Amino acid sequence: MLARRFLFLLGSTRRSGNSEQLARAAAAALVPPPMVEQRWLALIDHPLPAFADTRHDTGYTPPEGAARLLCEATLWATDLVIVSPVNWYSLSWPAKLYLDHWSAWMRRPELAFADTLRGRALWGVLVDSDTDGEGSADPVIDVLRRTAGYMAMQWRGALVGHANRPGEIAADAAALAAAARYFAA
Repeated sequence: MLARRFLFLLGSTRRSGNSEQLARAAAAALVPPPMVEQRWLALIDHPLPAFADTRHDTGYTPPEGAARLLCEATLWATDLVIVSPVNWYSLSWPAKLYLDHWSAWMRRPELAFADTLRGRALWGVLVDSDTDGEGSADPVIDVLRRTAGYMAMQWRGALVGHANRPGEIAADAAALAAAARYFAA
């Protein structure tokens, strides 16, 4: 049986934020190595350059530096987990910038980016400050679901927690209970 390789991409600009804490709670239930490997990368530790859409002009150069590291890590993963707070009904800016760079990576034939991701799993772990069930994470879920569809990946759904101040995710009993079984789905 092929080992699963989970890549957790932390999109928060806050270290050990609520979204990361929720993701770590979910990851604690994963089968230990060698059947399941985990890699955790904080996007703020590997800053990507601003994305410029040059597909109709000069095309794209091969990824270098942080872009190369993140591209290679993405290609390594069988299960890609986008971990992000919900900021103004959207992904955090580091997570959105990371997805923007997919446009370049898809257009470099030597990377076989789209072919490699086809059939792999995309998950989302999101935390918003909505406590009234207003669905402020819904636009982010839609972005991730559509991204999975566009890339012919398996959309595995989103784990959503509710917290505002640092550490408040610990009080979201429903999210923590869901985290314990999230990756079993």
